[in-house]
Amino acid sequence: MDFFYISLVDGFNVPMEFSPNSGGCTRGIRCTADINGQCPNQLRAPDGCNNSCTVFKNDRFCCNLGNCGPTPESMFFKQRCPDAYSYPKDDQTSTFTYPGGTNYRVVFCP
Repeated sequence: MDFFYISLVDGFNVPMEFSPNSGGCTRGIRCTADINGQCPNQLRAPDGCNNSCTVFKNDRFCCNLGNCGPTPESMFFKQRCPDAYSYPKDDQTSTFTYPGGTNYRVVFCP
């Protein structure tokens, strides 16, 4: 099995699309929202949108100890890219699988 995902855990800089194109598989994932243009001021970075752990350096955002949940900052990413992981302990619904040997199409800035 192939496992793949898009992660915004470390921030965002380039929209992308990842999709299978063989073996009858059709469900792809994408993150094409204008996150850089809509990035909250506190997360802005040159040419991108930073993650909250890097900015706030706090376990609430970094999830280093115990359980953590979504924050308003991680929900900003999740609302715009629901297929992507938005914080370190996001649920497993953002991991996708296809049979081994599947061919994929990856597009940056679709």
